[in-house]
Amino acid sequence: MSVQKIARMAGVSVATVSRVLNNSDRVKPANREKVLAAIEESRYQPNLLARQLRTARSSMILVLVSDISNPFCAEVVKGIEAQAEQQGYRILLCNSGADIARSRSSLQLLSGKMVDGIITMDAFSKLPELSQLIGAAPWVQCAEHDDEGRVSCVGIDDQRAAQAVVRHLAAQGRQRIALINHDLSYKYARLRQQGYLRQLEEEQREWQTIICASALSFSAGKAAMLALLAGETRPDAVFAVSDTLAAGAMAAIQQAGLRIPQDIAVVGFDGSDLAEMVSPPLTTLAQPSGVMGRRACELLLQKIAQPDVPPQRVVMPAELVVRASG
Repeated sequence: MSVQKIARMAGVSVATVSRVLNNSDRVKPANREKVLAAIEESRYQPNLLARQLRTARSSMILVLVSDISNPFCAEVVKGIEAQAEQQGYRILLCNSGADIARSRSSLQLLSGKMVDGIITMDAFSKLPELSQLIGAAPWVQCAEHDDEGRVSCVGIDDQRAAQAVVRHLAAQGRQRIALINHDLSYKYARLRQQGYLRQLEEEQREWQTIICASALSFSAGKAAMLALLAGETRPDAVFAVSDTLAAGAMAAIQQAGLRIPQDIAVVGFDGSDLAEMVSPPLTTLAQPSGVMGRRACELLLQKIAQPDVPPQRVVMPAELVVRASG
């Protein structure tokens, strides 16, 4: 079905149909109703490519994530998509695996004008390379940020959030609090580690141990916890920088015949649905992941509409959700 046929069905001009499709206010209410009725009757869908050629906009956003299997990333993407759809946009999702070559391939969509802007969730260490590839295109970084303030970003105060976890465990009388971290090329990982160390010092806890999991996965969390249990001194509490790592740690503790939280307390990070699925339910530092995604999308759409708007850094609140694990 073409615009011309819609115009004939409604008894109006092609220009009137075009104005209705583009939500112009230069249409008489009676004519608008005729066009809408014809569109509904014919189940017409506008040609998006033709609209792109007219407006120089694709109404598409590229979302570049390092690992879509990470529940936190998935929730952020849901928030981005929900906000984008409210504003008449769609998203294209690329699971980069933190691989700059895969990112480069997806970013060709920017130069080809197939997308209007990009939201990334890649490691801080990748930002200089991404910046060269993205250039002046509208861009927002989610969960990681650029200290120099060149890119708009949305996230939480990771250091203070980590301090809240350690403070909670110390208040329970835990003396040997271990940290299961991840890839230190991610700024959040470095900041959470800094928060862990700073709060141990404030709590006058001399014992500390840090292990970096090989991946952000259940099996890697389990392996990291088994390594901690094989050490000379067993921790009485574990802080994992993601709920997925924490779930793996819990499995290792239980496999060793130890009790949670009596023998070892466990606290995760993110506030994903997984935290309520494990047994016992997981205490976690909950990030407002969906809201973060929505805010990142708002910032990007603002940048698309107003290219000269300066970069913004949005820090959102996080909350420690206490459950039975620690």
